[in-house]
Amino acid sequence: MTSASGAYTPKPGAAPLPRMIAAQAALETRMLLRNGEQLLLTVVIPTLLLVLFSSVDIVDTGKGEAVDFLAPGVLALAVMSTAFTGQAIATGFERRYGVLKRLAASPLPRWGLMAAKTASVLVTEILQVILLTVIAFALGWSPHGNPFAVLLLLVLGTAAFSGLGLLMAGTLKAEATLAAANLVFLLLLVGGGVVVPLEKFGPAGEQVLGLLPISALSGGLRDVLQHGAGVPWGDLGVLAVWAVVGLAAAGKFFRWE
Repeated sequence: MTSASGAYTPKPGAAPLPRMIAAQAALETRMLLRNGEQLLLTVVIPTLLLVLFSSVDIVDTGKGEAVDFLAPGVLALAVMSTAFTGQAIATGFERRYGVLKRLAASPLPRWGLMAAKTASVLVTEILQVILLTVIAFALGWSPHGNPFAVLLLLVLGTAAFSGLGLLMAGTLKAEATLAAANLVFLLLLVGGGVVVPLEKFGPAGEQVLGLLPISALSGGLRDVLQHGAGVPWGDLGVLAVWAVVGLAAAGKFFRWE
């Protein structure tokens, strides 16, 4: 602002809240995309799995083209890698180094920081979905189904994995979070219906593994995109329960220091 003499005078005070959230979200996104390990989890691994298992007959994916089975599962894996694994590791080390403590003392409220992290996750997921969709189409993917059902699955899947990732990052030490998040990623990659059909684990294993959030997300996406089903209410219900429980637990037990 200017005074009566025409000279500029400072106007102290915090920026508007939407601008602070947008700036923090942009920063979070740049940091995530510059991190080599995060790029490996969010981009390289899902892309390699999609290309490799679609091109080479390694796993029996049933009737039809392998890419039609694999593409929905890899999209679910991309959501998990960003919303859960990547966010848990990044937030865990921010907490260890005191970054969260300092940010909590800034004009940006704590819920605004979490909103910025969520926006960063969503931006990254949009880039992932675009990239993987283009690759899948190049491999001969023929999706079907209702786009609204796909969007609903992705949103609820993001909420479920974000809650679990923040819960882990806010309760465990950074090193433990790093090990646990990567271990969970590998276990769910193998046993979550991403590249291996749940039927391969037998009836009992299929029922138990079907309750996992990655199984619900990959199964729901596959029902819609591969089989042209309507809204998969069962899978959405599983994701909704995980989202509510995970976010509530993260809000209750998350430690900023």
